[in-house]
Amino acid sequence: MKIAIASGKGGTGKSTVAANLACTLARSRDVVLVDCDVEEPNLHLFFPAGAVDVPVTTPVPVIDPTRCTFCGECGRFCNFGALSVLKDRVLVFPDLCHSCGGCVLVCPQGAVREVRRTVGRVACSRPLPRLTLVSGVLNEGEVQAPAVIRVAKMLGEGHPLTLYDASPGIACPVIETLEGSDACVLVTESTPFGLHDLRLAVEVVERLGIPAGVVINRSDGEDAAISGFCRDHGLPVLMTIPFSREIAAVQNRGGLIASLLSGWEERFAGLYEGIVQIAGVSP
Repeated sequence: MKIAIASGKGGTGKSTVAANLACTLARSRDVVLVDCDVEEPNLHLFFPAGAVDVPVTTPVPVIDPTRCTFCGECGRFCNFGALSVLKDRVLVFPDLCHSCGGCVLVCPQGAVREVRRTVGRVACSRPLPRLTLVSGVLNEGEVQAPAVIRVAKMLGEGHPLTLYDASPGIACPVIETLEGSDACVLVTESTPFGLHDLRLAVEVVERLGIPAGVVINRSDGEDAAISGFCRDHGLPVLMTIPFSREIAAVQNRGGLIASLLSGWEERFAGLYEGIVQIAGVSP
């Protein structure tokens, strides 16, 4: 079973939910937790341990000047501006390349080949006896987050239970993370911004056809707008986490409320049961 934890906006507590859920489930079964927020991965802060790094590379074009006739076919094909054909040279901008390989295919002279370029890494660790953590890390200044996410997800394949912690928002990295998931937990908060971005996130999971439920984090008890929206869209509210100084203190120390506060392990176990119900698959 593959469960994605996502949010329409940053700072809602998405990673906190993912970490506590993983910790709870790892007490009774093998769990793989994949940090797909590759621009700002932080799950390793909850689960410090030695890690093994796997580099992530993507192919980018290189032009053979002895074959190139500067016909411009490669530049016309590239929709991302990664190739610019001048009268006596071809400029290649690797940062813009999406590694589709089209320029190699359309070159009539066979003057384009591809070389591997490192864009990030994936760190794999075993912080708990039954928990494997896979963290994608995009190199600073790079933009090809989906490439790192694909490798991180691939390294998490083959396990009965996998949790994906997505990046915030609804852009390409989130779509890459959600692909293939059996269910999605959308973490939100009872604010106008929280509701606005929850609407956007719900549109994404609906288009992808992924069953979803909602966790309301930092609730101040004024959840009517969020609850009404969820009711109108057939989204179950799977858990409500109150706005609490005690919870904030644990999290600020890098702790997990499922381990350190009474009753929360049971509540996160109940969250998992709710996810299984909406997914309609065997746990």
